[in-house]
Amino acid sequence: MRTLASMALHFTPSPMLVHRAVSFLARHQQQQQLQHTRLVACCFSANPLRIPPLLPPCHLPGRFSILGGAYQYRVCNNMATTRAAGALSKDSLWEWAQKDERRMLHVVYRVGDLDKTIKFYTECLGMKLLRKRDLPEERYTNAFLGYGPEETHFVVELTYNYGVDKYDLGTGFGHFGIAVEDVYKTVELTKAKGGKVTREPGPLEGGSSVNAFVEDPDGYKFELIQRDPTTEPLCQVMLRVGDLDRSINFYEKAFGMKLLRKRDNPEHKYTIAIIGYGSEDKTTVLELTYNYGVSEYEKGKGYAQVFVDNQDFLRELE
Repeated sequence: MRTLASMALHFTPSPMLVHRAVSFLARHQQQQQLQHTRLVACCFSANPLRIPPLLPPCHLPGRFSILGGAYQYRVCNNMATTRAAGALSKDSLWEWAQKDERRMLHVVYRVGDLDKTIKFYTECLGMKLLRKRDLPEERYTNAFLGYGPEETHFVVELTYNYGVDKYDLGTGFGHFGIAVEDVYKTVELTKAKGGKVTREPGPLEGGSSVNAFVEDPDGYKFELIQRDPTTEPLCQVMLRVGDLDRSINFYEKAFGMKLLRKRDNPEHKYTIAIIGYGSEDKTTVLELTYNYGVSEYEKGKGYAQVFVDNQDFLRELE
């Protein structure tokens, strides 16, 4: 299964800087160092950037992306300015990636009824509405929710596109994980508020911890995981992959994540890998699931991307 990644700039760079970054990506694509990707360049002003012919212009101001197969990621630089990355060897870049201070910022997905979804997340899952912004000129509204400030917590970014009330969620996205102190009470609250419970509390197949599954109004699944109090309740994003070893290698090399643990369940014909930037009881992690014999999944149109914070944008490109 191919992996889709994208990079977004969170500052206002000069056209020269963007051209340099896009040219860098184009060169590596031509050298077949970036496989199974198509590059899309975007403009930062009224005039499109001059870019290599193989990169068709795209008019989404302020960002450019690497687009590929099933999933999308944005690597964000949170600094107001950035410096030119010096040439480094592959070993040096690998060492830098391991030391770079990174964290998963937020996950983006599309919903058909924003107010209804916000109500479910706040009343049933205990999240807080952190901020909301409407962009009528682009015909969409965003809402950010989570269990703490965006500066220190992983949050969800809900996107409502005007006039779209339903999305195909595909089969690649699995679920979100939320750590709660009492799964049974959370399930009862969800039922009392009219929420949908798809799996009653109890141990999962092949596991021992107490879990339950609920669905939000759009069909996105949330796994409720019974744990002691944690600083990061929104603790997990589960994605299905067709080649687990290849996916692990991608997240390690491209995003500097670490493989935290891996578990095979031959009785139930699946293997999971937990990867991230810190221990899974304190930070948000990715749970990659490989189902025996399944090499491809449908992306769908609901789940969009995960934002990852890093300290040096151009070095990330290297």
